Amino acid sequence: MTNKIYVSVMEEDSIQPEWVEQLSDINLAPYICKGRALIGKPRKTGDNMFRHQMMTLAVLLDYRIIDSVLLKTAVIHDIAEDAAELPYLTRGDFANLDDDGEQVYDLMMEVTVQKDGNGKEEPKSEFLSRIMKTGSHRARILKLADRINNLISLGWVHEREFIERTLAETREYILPYAREVSEDMDRELRDLIASREQNLQKVELKIG
Repeated sequence: MTNKIYVSVMEEDSIQPEWVEQLSDINLAPYICKGRALIGKPRKTGDNMFRHQMMTLAVLLDYRIIDSVLLKTAVIHDIAEDAAELPYLTRGDFANLDDDGEQVYDLMMEVTVQKDGNGKEEPKSEFLSRIMKTGSHRARILKLADRINNLISLGWVHEREFIERTLAETREYILPYAREVSEDMDRELRDLIASREQNLQKVELKIG
């Protein structure tokens, strides 16, 4: 059964016992084991894709999002895109994991870049727009958590073009819809964008 509660980070910890009880009922182990397949997939930040999955999970927990399907999907949300060659990634395989398996699979595929009949991937702009405009609430929450971690990770990236592209994508395709999904996550996204832009300006001043 899916346990779900969304709580503003500005609220008191008055529901902490309930939060702990709900979290203790969620078994992430089978999904963490699957997610470890991403350890060999490097990122520009110097870490690997498995760590990114776990940090996305941490962002959701930081915002006290206790939704078993969301948390389990966070741990493997990039696996269909970055490790599609691996076995045991069908809907049936996920259904065998636990009662949430089919919903986790569906959400994972919803936040995965789609391909047409010729194998051509949808452009990044269409991918982000699809999720933020017409995606399920879970998909939108997951994308915000994913993007928060991506922006945090930019602090370790030195490729200016990549940083500017990521910031531009966030401003154009994610920020216009972020506030209606989560005011707190929207605020963090905006703060991170401002921080990364300031870092770029500092680099320009040093070069100048």
